[in-house]
Amino acid sequence: MTLLLIALKSARFRRTSIVLTVLAIAISATLLLGVDKIRKESRASFFNTVAGTDLIVGARSSPTNLLLYSVFRIGNATNNVSWETYESIAEQDEVAWTIPIALGDSHRGFRVMGTSTDYFEFYRYGNKQQLSLDAGERFEGAYDAVLGADVARDLGYKVGNEIVISHGLTSADFADHDDKPFTVVGIFDRTGTPVDRTVHVGLAGIEAIHVDFRDGSRSGVPLDAEQALQFDLTPTSITAFMVGLENRAQTFQVQREINEFRAEPMTAILPGATLSEFWRTIAPVEQVLFVISGFVLFAGLLGMLTTILSTLNERRREIAVLRAVGARGRHVVMLIVLETLLVVTAGCALGVGMLYALLSLARPTVARRFGVDLALTWLDSTQLGILGSVIGAAVVVALIPGFIAYRRSIQDGLALKV
Repeated sequence: MTLLLIALKSARFRRTSIVLTVLAIAISATLLLGVDKIRKESRASFFNTVAGTDLIVGARSSPTNLLLYSVFRIGNATNNVSWETYESIAEQDEVAWTIPIALGDSHRGFRVMGTSTDYFEFYRYGNKQQLSLDAGERFEGAYDAVLGADVARDLGYKVGNEIVISHGLTSADFADHDDKPFTVVGIFDRTGTPVDRTVHVGLAGIEAIHVDFRDGSRSGVPLDAEQALQFDLTPTSITAFMVGLENRAQTFQVQREINEFRAEPMTAILPGATLSEFWRTIAPVEQVLFVISGFVLFAGLLGMLTTILSTLNERRREIAVLRAVGARGRHVVMLIVLETLLVVTAGCALGVGMLYALLSLARPTVARRFGVDLALTWLDSTQLGILGSVIGAAVVVALIPGFIAYRRSIQDGLALKV
């Protein structure tokens, strides 16, 4: 207790340097914990994008490319899957349900996905959560649209608004299907997945807007919205489709059959396995960030060591007086270590506070722009281990100036002029 009081009083007289050191440690701890937090939340959000789907099927392509365009709406398909092939697979006894996906259009920078009402019934995300509506209802008519939460918020849409879909991934006047507007009939609750940034319409709607629109431009006599509905709006092809099986034990068997399908070349992937494989390809990025944060921590500890060493000369008389009144060498070492422990503990505590403050401020923006929900949860065992490592490293560093102070003699300290 006596050493603690001495350490606190000594720190009070060096409060400027102590405060700066605490801030340096706090910033280092915030970076380390922040990188670990973002890494874990990004991974969780990434793997929670799709759940309960046994297979995703598309035209012959790499598994990663199929995953990216069918689930994350990134990139484009190499080819389409014919409607006949889709139906033949959907009708197999092993298949419980399917969700067709038609991509290729957009609305003001957001991807448009054509699908069926099975999407509302069978699509799952997170912990096998079903999609729910924040407002309105599911699409029924050909020109109905259900918006993701981000689309509605960013564009200020509500149920009842009309929207115009554009051909391709960039909006342009010559590619707008402005003669066949869609009506917003529903808005999804936030999911933290690409669903939030997608405009959902029925497959019949996708076919209707392309009845007189081929190869990127209008062809023949323009048809209005009602005239287009007189045509057969059964799709000729789709981009991809999701598959749920009656028995998951048959997953590999059905995957092999699809991959060897003779009518047309296709690729069937297991979403979980492909997500893991894709995550491994980007894992080095998070490792680099963690290493950079480690160097920042090292710089902070080095700065703390420099501060302690620079104050030893100023404290030689203080230490000599302590030795003169009976303090032993180990007491001097313990005093230096205790002061360091107090500084680093305060820095770590401040770092944790800064982390949660930054998470609270950044959470809405990160969720909106990147679809990652930075949950404000308690520190886990890994993060507590990081803080323990920081404190342990600081104590080891403090032994260096402690040993130097221990080696100094009483006479050397008392001989100093003040």
